[in-house]
Amino acid sequence: MSERISLAHGDGGEWAHKLIQDVFVRNFGHQKEAQLDAAPLSLSRAEIAFTTDSFVVRPIFFPGGNIGKLAVAGTVNDLAVTGAKPEYLTASFIIEEGFLISDLKSIVESMFQEAKKAGVRIVAGDTKVVERGSADGLYINTTGIGIFESEEKRIKPESIKGGDSIIISGTIGDHGIAILSARGELGIQTDLSSDCASLNHMIQDVLNVSNHVKMMRDPTRGGLATTLVEICEDFQITMEIEERSIPIKNQVHGASDILGFDPLYLANEGKIIFIVAKEDEDKVLHVLQRHNKGKDACVIGKVTSKDKGQLFITTPIGSKRRLNRLVGMQLPRIC
Repeated sequence: MSERISLAHGDGGEWAHKLIQDVFVRNFGHQKEAQLDAAPLSLSRAEIAFTTDSFVVRPIFFPGGNIGKLAVAGTVNDLAVTGAKPEYLTASFIIEEGFLISDLKSIVESMFQEAKKAGVRIVAGDTKVVERGSADGLYINTTGIGIFESEEKRIKPESIKGGDSIIISGTIGDHGIAILSARGELGIQTDLSSDCASLNHMIQDVLNVSNHVKMMRDPTRGGLATTLVEICEDFQITMEIEERSIPIKNQVHGASDILGFDPLYLANEGKIIFIVAKEDEDKVLHVLQRHNKGKDACVIGKVTSKDKGQLFITTPIGSKRRLNRLVGMQLPRIC
């Protein structure tokens, strides 16, 4: 078989079969499911969470991960922030002719490893090959299924009220700046790695100690500010965050200042926003800070009221301004 993907790998014939067996089945396993057109699944409850996502990050390999790890972690996190326990994933690949098979194997191996860490199974998928120049190397689409193990662990956005605490699980903007640095297009060099990671175990630990987690969201595209604005508008609440309380690494600050970016709008792939009852603030922080991915967790603000659906930020000098959604693009192709 060739060292690179050819159109023959997508024609359903012998080369396509060999690619599926040698790359995908070898890593994901489940030989029995691979013989069928659909994977038979066993779900312990009728109520499930269901999500789908597509990943087109450039570059495909970056400090801290690659498109495969990102695809698994992103889908796992989208399930986990609903309060569901992620169980199953599918993964479909659109591969450009000429793509290195060795790179594909590395990506699929990283997907297997990330799925293993998260405790999920990749049970079905598809592979398509497109002509050279029709894609940017590799795109991945995923679908995820999770189960709600108990009503207590489901998020309760309808119960958000004034005084609730807003917590971020760690520093913001790491992924956005790591991707920009990896591209090498603007002369920015840092030692930052992407924060890309599956956070479902950390989230479950939080839900095990608190029945008053009202909202969770992963602030990916659009960053912290856009995600909080969406929550405010969707649930008609007003929130205030403190600029001095938001954890941002010096490298992110420095690169943002040089390039004119606002860290509040930079992408993240391994952070979670929690809105929790004030009385549970300390125990949620305690649980988060026991995890390596939550060691920098902190309170960044509070819900002030349920009314107009607005987000405000208080600056270090005490002034207050309203934050809006990201308009245009700061950093394209970050996930």
